[in-house]
Amino acid sequence: MSEIPAQAHQARVPGEAWHDSLWHSSPPGSIYDYIKVASFSIGPDGLIDQWSLRAEELFGLTAAQVVGRDPVDAFMPPELREGGHRRVAEILDGKEWTGLVPFRIPGGNGAHGVAEIYVMPTQTEAAERAALCVVVDVRALRRIESDLAASQAIFGQSPFGFLLFGTDLTVQRANRRFATVFGGAVEEHRGRTVHDYLPPPEADRMTEALRRVLETGESVTDLRITGAAPGRRENRHWSVNLYRVHGASGRPVGVAGIGTDVTRRHLAAREAAGVRRNLALLNEAGHRIGTSLDLETTARELLDVTVPGFCDLAAVDLYQGLLLGDDDRPARPQGPGVPSLPPGQRNGRVPSAPLRRVAFASAVSDAPLSGAGAAVAVGDTHRYPAASPGALALRTARPRIIEGGGPDDLVQSTLVVPMVAHDTVVGLAQFSRTKGSEPFGERDRAVAVELAARAAVCIDNARLYRREHERALILQRSLLPPGDPEAAGLDIACRYLPGNAATEVGGDWFDVIELPGHRTALVVGDVMGRGLRAAVAMGELRTAVRTLALLDLEPAEVLAALDEIARGLGAPGGSQQASRAALQARDADRSEVYLATCVYAVYDPVTRRCTIANAGHMPPVLVEPPEPGAPPRPALLLEVPPGMPLGVGGEPFEEVEVDLPEGALLALYTDGLVESRDHPLEEGLRGLREALADPVRPLEDVCDHVLGTLDTRHGEDDIALLMARVQGLPVDAVGDWQLPREARSVGRARELARAKLPAWGLEGLLDTTELLVSELVTNALRYGEGEIRLRLLLDRTLVCEVWDANLVQPRRRRARDTDEGGRGLQLVGMLSAGWGTRRTHRGKTVWFELPLPGTEGDAPPELSAEQLLNMYG
Repeated sequence: MSEIPAQAHQARVPGEAWHDSLWHSSPPGSIYDYIKVASFSIGPDGLIDQWSLRAEELFGLTAAQVVGRDPVDAFMPPELREGGHRRVAEILDGKEWTGLVPFRIPGGNGAHGVAEIYVMPTQTEAAERAALCVVVDVRALRRIESDLAASQAIFGQSPFGFLLFGTDLTVQRANRRFATVFGGAVEEHRGRTVHDYLPPPEADRMTEALRRVLETGESVTDLRITGAAPGRRENRHWSVNLYRVHGASGRPVGVAGIGTDVTRRHLAAREAAGVRRNLALLNEAGHRIGTSLDLETTARELLDVTVPGFCDLAAVDLYQGLLLGDDDRPARPQGPGVPSLPPGQRNGRVPSAPLRRVAFASAVSDAPLSGAGAAVAVGDTHRYPAASPGALALRTARPRIIEGGGPDDLVQSTLVVPMVAHDTVVGLAQFSRTKGSEPFGERDRAVAVELAARAAVCIDNARLYRREHERALILQRSLLPPGDPEAAGLDIACRYLPGNAATEVGGDWFDVIELPGHRTALVVGDVMGRGLRAAVAMGELRTAVRTLALLDLEPAEVLAALDEIARGLGAPGGSQQASRAALQARDADRSEVYLATCVYAVYDPVTRRCTIANAGHMPPVLVEPPEPGAPPRPALLLEVPPGMPLGVGGEPFEEVEVDLPEGALLALYTDGLVESRDHPLEEGLRGLREALADPVRPLEDVCDHVLGTLDTRHGEDDIALLMARVQGLPVDAVGDWQLPREARSVGRARELARAKLPAWGLEGLLDTTELLVSELVTNALRYGEGEIRLRLLLDRTLVCEVWDANLVQPRRRRARDTDEGGRGLQLVGMLSAGWGTRRTHRGKTVWFELPLPGTEGDAPPELSAEQLLNMYG
């Protein structure tokens, strides 16, 4: 076709338009190019007179080499030339001939090929006989025949569905396997499209894939298509491979598609994926359910795991009595494997016990779940009707699957699963799938039962913990100081924040204890450990502190005695075996050893001096008031030797004395205020000091500011905070005198008391005070040593103190009828609101206290005649 003159393309006749179009639609690369058809002609003289270009390619000879030559001499070997000449003569006589002719292969180094020649007699213009020879390379024919046979075998005998789509995306050819699946004869599928076989969504996907392959030439591998064969309802799954098909010239002529039925493989893969998904779901549930000891939180964790991975909607109902702390468990029914049920549920005719919906989750809608009964909102209390699936599941402790629903119902399948823990039903879990999702099966039932059981165990554990937590919290709060503590010379504010339900109650405590002489003991402690055991230990130590404080011991002595008590708490034989228990503590179970930290401070409002001892506790913080016009002073950590925690034993405690100026702020606290897993202790202490930088504001505001500023992570640990602002006693509220050791000091003491009380407006206490002061000074002269010191203190009560240098403590006794003395302390005990004695660094102090007029118990007691007679026999 390359030899056609150009003028042939320019001559256009309207009637030949379709011929011209057909001419241009047949570019090089047709079947003739594959077959390699060549032609030449033989003239009347038996010589070659025309030689085509294809003949040049086939035989490797140019026209100049062969035109005018005998074809037999030119192509055939010598041994065949005699027969060849006879054949040529017959052809020129008008006989057609077809045969195989060997020839030399161009460039073949002398090799011979075989050509199939079709010889057709012709006539010239002069009516002379000639011949036209059409030559085909036999090798090309055999190759085409072999390719066609192989193609037909592959296409026709393939066990896979095979389609050939044209450029218009219609079926050009289908194999027998495809026709077997989709019905009809092979020829009937010609001209169809994928929409004749697949539902619209899948057909659109397939069409788009065919168009993309045809346009880009990029093959598509394992395109998953789902559809139903004609006359069948069940869906089948096919894996389709598409590739573009080209003609000899490289022009795309269509798209070939091979489809493999992978339904079984798909079902097996889906089954395996379901098993893997359920295993992953159970593994996730093991990590995420039960992280909190809160019932509602645990229920929400169950839904967080299951929605949307397992279902589309879910809800959890728990028994109202369980949430309210009702621990009345029914006896187990007779029969193995039968869980016990709450009261009112054993008889199916009795309405079920009330439940409360504690959690709901949805991946598709916020509407309440209604798959197993009426819609219920979170927080609502409800009962399941006796015949409802929910009531039956609770009563039998067996899960139930509810299929279907109304046309307007969002839910198509619901699993109702009772939550059973320790053979007790604690609630009900519902899992629902909406329309369009796969309904629940038996495998899903087993998974749901396992999930509900795990959550039920965690919920029951949370219930048991909540009960212990509440008891420990009640015990702990009952041991803390009631109301706002008051102290002479101190403005006090305190905060106590217990751990939440997610953490166990700790052993933190604080106390404010009034001591003789208007002194005050400030105590903050922390028992190591949590739960009811720590709360009990805290109560025992707090009681011991108050008892030791009333003995008016020095702070270091108080901590030493507390250390003995703490070791006694962990020893089987009590405090008597504490030392031996401490020696064996290294080899014993440390969970039975009570350890605690404590800081004990005693403040004297007269001297504004604070004596502090520390047993492994956080250091106190002191903030001194700023000078007028000066910036605030930085908060200081008092350098008190920390000592060992209580219960360790073997180490003495030290104490330090700190002078507190007027307006200074002293803060005692537990480690929960400054220590956290998220930051080091030093950072917490620095934050506390910064929060206390302005001590001038009201003390309650300072407490709130500290708790609001520090990252306390409240709930991880208990927090106790005790703050005291120093006020001190006014100078005119103190009377302090030194008395010589002589008899006239008794009268001098009475005179000093009689002169001081009217200045304080306490004329009503003159007689009682004068009498009791006289008794104490007299005892100091008789039984004491060194100089005598008399001190009167006015605050909320009137306190009288008499000091001497003798360490022997006086004791109250009943005087005999013949004794002239011995009734002084007996008289002091009857006329005062309280009295006592304490040791000092240089002797002892005996004191008594009288209530002020106008206060509760203001009038001093009067001795009756019977009391006087008893005193003197």
